[in-house]
Amino acid sequence: MRKSAIILVTMLLLTPAVWAETLADVTMADEIVVADTTLHLNGMGLRRKLGAKVYVIGLYLAQKTSSADEALNGSGPKRFVLHYLTDQATDKRVDAAWIRGFKMNSAEIYEILEDRLMTFVEFLGDMVVGDILECTMIPGEGTIVTVNGEENGTIEGDDFQAALLRVGIGAKPPSKGVKAGLLGN
Repeated sequence: MRKSAIILVTMLLLTPAVWAETLADVTMADEIVVADTTLHLNGMGLRRKLGAKVYVIGLYLAQKTSSADEALNGSGPKRFVLHYLTDQATDKRVDAAWIRGFKMNSAEIYEILEDRLMTFVEFLGDMVVGDILECTMIPGEGTIVTVNGEENGTIEGDDFQAALLRVGIGAKPPSKGVKAGLLGN
């Protein structure tokens, strides 16, 4: 018995830790690597609409923070990951939600962003249960849009990246719970 316990403890100590967080049965890794930079899961939020679970969203940053300003202005790559939990996220609804988020959180530069936003929403389409949207923001290179592991394109501009982040953690996020979750609160 003692020998078995020693073997078990040794195996646990030698096994690399893989940490993750779970929300609404969606698990996200604590760390990922983007452009040779380790990003940390800053937080996760659950978007509900009329009581129904719509998606779980996670925000990855180089440095964890509970400040929206620090998250927006921090250097290095960033990533949003959305796991859809509904079959009601039609192309029309998804597009409208992103457009509304940009207008509400980046009204002063919306006209400058509009063409790129329309390209972004064209990459999405209908989202169903299990679909995963990743928006990887690399300063100076653009926002890489990936749906279910397939890279759909890149949107240029650091201004687009900031506006995209503001949709989730700006002054008018989809819900207070989403923003609080993304900022680890």
